[in-house]
Formats: sequence, structure tokens, C-alpha cells
Amino acid sequence: SGPLGLFRVSARFLQMAWEASSFLGGLALDQSQGDYDNPEVVRNRASHLRETLARLGPAFVKAGQVLANRPDIVREDYMNELGKLQDDVPPFRSDQAFQIIEESLGRPLDEVFSEISPRPIASASLGQVYKARLRSNGDLVAVKVQRPGVEPNLYRDLYIFRSLAGLINGWSSRQLGCNAQLIIDEFGEKLLEELDYTQECRNIQDFFRNFQGDPFVKIPKPYPELSGPQVVTMEWINGTRCTRTGQIQDMGQVDEFIRHGVVSGLRQLLEFGLFHADPHAGNIFALDDGRIAYVDFGNVAEISESNKEILIDAVVHAVNEDYKEMAGDFVKLGFLAPGTDVKPIEPALEKIWKDSAVQTLENFNFRTVTGKFNELVYEYPIRIPERYALVIRSLLTQEGICLSLKPDFKFLEVAYPYVAKRLLTDSRLRTRLLEILYKDGKFDWNRLENLILLAKNSDGDLSLDLTETGRDMIKVLTFDRELRTQLVDAFTEGDRLAIPEVRSLLEVLRGSGAVNTTRIINEIPSVSREILREWSTRILTS
Repeated sequence: SGPLGLFRVSARFLQMAWEASSFLGGLALDQSQGDYDNPEVVRNRASHLRETLARLGPAFVKAGQVLANRPDIVREDYMNELGKLQDDVPPFRSDQAFQIIEESLGRPLDEVFSEISPRPIASASLGQVYKARLRSNGDLVAVKVQRPGVEPNLYRDLYIFRSLAGLINGWSSRQLGCNAQLIIDEFGEKLLEELDYTQECRNIQDFFRNFQGDPFVKIPKPYPELSGPQVVTMEWINGTRCTRTGQIQDMGQVDEFIRHGVVSGLRQLLEFGLFHADPHAGNIFALDDGRIAYVDFGNVAEISESNKEILIDAVVHAVNEDYKEMAGDFVKLGFLAPGTDVKPIEPALEKIWKDSAVQTLENFNFRTVTGKFNELVYEYPIRIPERYALVIRSLLTQEGICLSLKPDFKFLEVAYPYVAKRLLTDSRLRTRLLEILYKDGKFDWNRLENLILLAKNSDGDLSLDLTETGRDMIKVLTFDRELRTQLVDAFTEGDRLAIPEVRSLLEVLRGSGAVNTTRIINEIPSVSREILREWSTRILTS
């Protein structure tokens, strides 16, 4: 505030204006020479933009990383180049870092740690990490310290961003179908969350709780008593970063490691509704025992329970090739404004789905679908909400890591079994399961068999227990007349009984070990009591 603050904002604005004029002047030159769409010239200009953002500092680096996942704003060739933006910057002095730690914890450094690395192990635009050992119990920990002075600089840049966005709001609304200031607000909110290390500690606690007891995923233990707004302390992870692909491949069991990574990402998205929004190779470790470990929880995002269900609906509608319902899902998720006429979008979605050959495991990848979707956002009034831009970024990043470890990696070979298991075992998804099992109004026995076979290997283990699902189904069938009718129709479809289909299904169940017959027999009395209790309750309330 005051004259000094105004001077700093003005000086920063002039620096931004100089860099922007250099880049925009280059674009104008390309256009005047007829090279605007020349692939080589475009690549060079995109590289120029990436270098410019890197020079301008943390806020611009983060903005570039966000734009790298916004096909509704940035063309694909620029997106690819911005995806290379790195957060690495020279470290600040350790004596400054140690002073911040002492002030944050309210104790001398040697009272808390018996040893601490003299130099940072890693450094980024917002902070840097030290390796230390706790004096109290000897635990090895990672201590992340915020870069001094970064917060006021970010607030200054965000203020300038928002002021400039206000000047182009009308144009962005007409040409891009989005509010420029709203985009800046969303970006600023996520950036300031990354800057709040108290919030990051809470994020680690949430992830630690979600994956507690998981045999395939390691989340570092948080130390909230040794954390604060500028310092966060967590368990030290001994493992191999995914940037070292050769070392991970030499460790063996690459297929299992990839499976654990994909399934853990899907669980974050579809079960917990809290997912790591920046799972780049530097934030993921392969442990010697085959587990996958995550670090750096500053950038996470949440998805509501209703939106999780809509995402699963979208998967179901995609499998069933129901493009009308898929377009409706876009409205529910906020990609399209309420009241938008989705009929013109339905054939476009069908074209994307079929052009990407997503029905075949051999050809599907997110990069292909994203490339096709990029074309769609310029033809229709589609805006990608910030949380789903983060979902896309997360999935693309994880797919890229998997492809670097295994070039012939097929996402759906891992994802389908997990989704199949969820559909078969989660009672909340029963309606979605029935939607998948009915094709063109007829019960598809092959789909049910395929779901069971896929679910059998959903997490690298051969364990699939459908006993509880069977128990729930018996209770539902007792009271749901419509469902009973549907199953009877499925068994008596046409002019014959579906005995061969049932026999084949029983063979699949027996081979998969998915149903514990002894357990079902033992639970008949308790299930009967539950049914009688429910029946008597319904009689009394009616």
C-alpha cells in the first residue's frame, strides 16, 4: 500500500508489458510473413512463450501449467509446449530457511531435530525441502519451507492479472465463452491454497486417513505439531522418483507398480472425492516393496458426492454408447450452461468416441481423446470448470508416467477392472450396474460375465468377494417388484429359458472364487431376519 506499493505494482506491470510486447510482436511478425500456422514457427513461438513465463516467476509458471490443461483457452500446440514448464528454481539461503522453521515452530532448530541437511534436497518456486531427523523419536522427516517474500509477490501479480482480465472480459465472453476474471479467481484460489502450508498438512492428514491400511499405496505420515503456515513436516519417503524410469524398470514388477498407481488415482477420484491434482513424476515414488508413494499435497482438489456419481454415469453412458445422456452429463458437470441445446453436440461426442477407438483397449489413451475434445471446445459453448481441468491434468500426467515406464501401457486394461469391481460391489452403484447390463432393452449376460472376469484382477490381487453383493441383491429382490420382473424377463427372454447363460455365469463365478458358498449358507438366518424386520416395518408404516 502507499506510494512504494504503487511503484512496485507499476514496475512489475512494465516488466510484464515488456515481455508481453516481445511475444505479441513475434506473433504479429509471424502473421505478416504468412507463417502463423507453420508448424515449425508455431513450435518456436510456443517455446518463446514458455521461456517468457519462466522468466516472469512463480505466478506465471503456475499460470502456464494451468493453461497447459485448458483446451478451451489454448490451442493444442501451445498446450504441449506449456506442459514442459518446470517449477525448479535456484534455492534460497539455508540460514533464511532455518530462521523461518524456528519462528514457525517457536523453538531452536537443534531442540526439534538431531540433524538436518545443510542444503535443500529439492527446490521449487514456492518453497524448498530439507531432510531431517526428529530428536524426540529418531524419525526421518521431510521439512518443507516456504520461500520468503513469495506471498506478497503472488498477491501483486494476481492483482495485476485480475485488473487486466477485467479489460478483456467482454472479448473473452464473446470469443471463448468464459469470464476472464472468473478464470483468474479460480486460478488465484488454487495458487493461494498451495501457499498455505497449514492447509497442505490437513491435505496430507486426509490422504493418510483415506489410504491407511492400503497394501499398495504409501502416504507420508504428517506431523501437524511441527507444521504451520510456512512450514510443513512429514515422514521422509525412501524410494525412487518416477523421473528415474530406468531404475524403476530395473527394479522389476513394473506392471504391478503401474496397476497400483492407476487404481489409487481412480480411488482418489471416484471413491474419496479428494485427489492429488499435481501427480507429476517428481511427486511419485516407487518403493522397494512395490508400493507407490505420493508427496507434495499442496495442490489437491475435491469432487462432491453428486459429481462423483455423475462421472460414473458418464462412464456407464460411454460404455453403452448413449450419447444423448453423455451430453446431459456435460451439462450436469458444468461443461455446458444449463438450458444449452445438446442435440448438435451428440453426434460430435459420438465422433470423438469412435474416432478415438475407445472401445478397443489397444488404441485408447487420454491424449487421443483430449486432442479430439480440444477441437470440440472451439465449435461449441463448452467451458472446462477448474476442478475438471485438474482432473484432466491429473489423468494425462499419470498416463504419461505409465507410458514412460511401459511404452505399450493401455489405460483401460487397468481402469476397466477397477470400475467393474466398483459396479459389482458398491450398493450405491446398483442403478448404474443395471444400466450397463441392459443393452437395447435386453439383459446382456456376456456383459455380466465380462464384468466379473475384469473385476477379478482389479487391484493386482485375485480377491473378489461378491458374497456381500449377493446378500444385498437377495434383500433388494424381496421388496423390489420391478427388479424381480426384470430378472425374470432376462431369464425367460424370447421362447426359451436362459439356462445355458446361467450355467456359464455360474462357471465364471466358481472359477473366479468370487462367491463364498459356505458363508452364504451360514448367513441365511441373519438375512432372513433382516428381510422379516424390513417386511414388518413396511407393514406397520403402511
